[in-house]
Amino acid sequence: MRAFKAIGRKAVLKSAALALLAANAYAADKTPPAKPSVSDVVKASKPSDWRPLDPENTLYMDIPSGRVVIELAPTFAPNHVKNIKALVREHYFDGLAIIRSQDNWVVQWGDPNEENGKPREIKNAQRTLKAEFTVPIKNDKNFTRLPDHDGYAPQAGHSNGFPVGHDPKKGEAWLAHCYGMVGVGRDNDADSGGGTSLYAVIGHGPRHLDRNITVVGRVISGMPLLSTLPRGAGPMGFYDKPELNVPISSVKVAADVPEAERSKFEVMRTDSATYQAVVEAQRNRGGPWTKVPAGYIDLCNTPIPVREQK
Repeated sequence: MRAFKAIGRKAVLKSAALALLAANAYAADKTPPAKPSVSDVVKASKPSDWRPLDPENTLYMDIPSGRVVIELAPTFAPNHVKNIKALVREHYFDGLAIIRSQDNWVVQWGDPNEENGKPREIKNAQRTLKAEFTVPIKNDKNFTRLPDHDGYAPQAGHSNGFPVGHDPKKGEAWLAHCYGMVGVGRDNDADSGGGTSLYAVIGHGPRHLDRNITVVGRVISGMPLLSTLPRGAGPMGFYDKPELNVPISSVKVAADVPEAERSKFEVMRTDSATYQAVVEAQRNRGGPWTKVPAGYIDLCNTPIPVREQK
């Protein structure tokens, strides 16, 4: 009986060990999968998740360091977009310059002589227009709302690749001042701008400018060329010596450029399920580095993937 009991005890211990191994293996199988990163989501995207730029609403600004590609947003500033393209097509910007680089704020380009009584002649376009700080909300048919609270708009989200604010009670929609967005310079008068002076945001998103300036689009490619320019020493970052201005060789509408010379960029469709996965990956970052996922994302921190087709 003793021998039988000893053998039985060993068998029980062996069975317990096997059960523990099996439990550990089961637990390992049940370990939640690693959260995908933004890069993971982009790599897994389908061709239908992307859209090409519209050549008629894309600008190429060539400066000594390379090409800056700007996508215009006619849904949100139709008159200004039309006027800017008219200025471009009469070669208004060719030979003008980047005249301002203010740290953590904007890079601005236009006519260096506009303020000294010798502005460049305008042929067919207009120098000033009625402001388009907002548009009727019904005009924005592609809005995809972010679930997170936004301090500058009752609703925030994206429309066709642009960061957007909505106020359903007022029936208004507008483009938000995030990094890379392009706006129209103006004086104190709301209607004193028309597109002869433009700027791109190179610092933290100055959202308090929303609904105070007409925003016409965003830089798709070339932000490093703008954000790394030497800062201006004059008031508000303007260059205080003419030789510091950065010359603009030309600005062209992409549709007017031979197809073989166009930049072939695609933007992820912000109304796609894949883009919502991008937002979620940014909201709750996984991986071994992140220790406390934010569980929140603000409008200007949502990446909008862009890729260039060769």
